[in-house]
Amino acid sequence: MIYDLIIIGGGPAGLSAAIYALRARLNIVLIEKTAVGGQISLTDNIENYPGFPSLSGIELMQKFEEHARGLGLNIIYDEIKEIADNGEYKTLRGANESYQAKTVIITVGASPKKLNIPGEREFTGRGVSYCATCDGPFFKDEDIAVVGGGDAALKEANYLTKIVKFITLIHRRKEFRAEKIIQERLHNAKNIAMELEHVAVSINGNKTVESIIIENVKTKEQKTVPVKGVFIFIGIKPQTSFLKNIEQDENGFIKTDPYTLMTSMPGVFCAGDSHSKKLLQVATAVGEGALASTSATEYICDIC
Repeated sequence: MIYDLIIIGGGPAGLSAAIYALRARLNIVLIEKTAVGGQISLTDNIENYPGFPSLSGIELMQKFEEHARGLGLNIIYDEIKEIADNGEYKTLRGANESYQAKTVIITVGASPKKLNIPGEREFTGRGVSYCATCDGPFFKDEDIAVVGGGDAALKEANYLTKIVKFITLIHRRKEFRAEKIIQERLHNAKNIAMELEHVAVSINGNKTVESIIIENVKTKEQKTVPVKGVFIFIGIKPQTSFLKNIEQDENGFIKTDPYTLMTSMPGVFCAGDSHSKKLLQVATAVGEGALASTSATEYICDIC
């Protein structure tokens, strides 16, 4: 079978694209590697998605999935390894089988960046975490460290203040980059200390994390902070390494036409956190999913 459209990835952008494509009566399938919902499903609380003053990421994604399935969305669980351009259609080679479509929308998202310091890999799952919602409850009434200074880091730190005993927040700059309202909320917490202009040097312990060594970026003075857990939120990297024949920027984000979101491969579009853009939010991913789907529909009409 040659589908009209294959969507790779089941996060906000992918589900939004699916809804628009199904309403356009395209013959589509969504291929997801692990679980529908994407990284946003791990977020404890979303407060800036219009119409929902406050709800969890998993609740929002369940609504997205219910909407798409209600329109007849077919989801296949497979990992796409390669996209080949065969002119009139694209061939997607998966871990389980191959698929063909006239158009493709890539919405593979991104994964957490690593510090790449001693102890990080060794203690991942044994004190080092990249998800406060997933692992925060394991550190109830314990001292922990949070590394990062953007929206994600401060939101996750705020969530953790309600669970842990004390947080040391480590950020390499003099000021945070997060939204002011998030900063204000965190500054009101009683159980947090800010270590600004500091970087994490190593994570130490025996079987589990016992401490983190941090260094002042100016004086290079180091100190050891006893902690049972280290939560790292320093940004994301796109999961695009398998797309070697599609143009990307120096960080691996896919380059797209701003008007249509088409990539360097004709008939292949990209939406969400895996393409090069300024704002990584659910709202922008949803809009891009709609735009990519509409562009794919127009592309199909043009080649018919």
